[in-house]
Amino acid sequence: MNLVRRHALSLFGRPSQTIEWHSAVQQQQLQQWRGIRVKVRNGNLEQALGWMKQRMTSSGMERLIKSQPTRHIKNSEKRVLARKNLERKIRSQDLARKLKSILVKKVRGL
Repeated sequence: MNLVRRHALSLFGRPSQTIEWHSAVQQQQLQQWRGIRVKVRNGNLEQALGWMKQRMTSSGMERLIKSQPTRHIKNSEKRVLARKNLERKIRSQDLARKLKSILVKKVRGL
């Protein structure tokens, strides 16, 4: 497979950015499927834990773990949270609309 890839690269030059992005997405999905693996060298567990922490923060797995609810959320709580999120979204959209109108007036010199 690598031989075919190298041959194609020599014929067509560098692959396009979309192909590189697609392969990066596939690699990230594969990494999430496999999990994070760290080698412990010379029995140095502290160093391996440090590497694992760096990899977890860079891959976003730490955020995924923290975002997972640790307890059951009742339906009434879900409704309250959904209403609060909707109100926050509407408020931010209104603010964005007001700021846009102010900027348009300022640019047009009105």
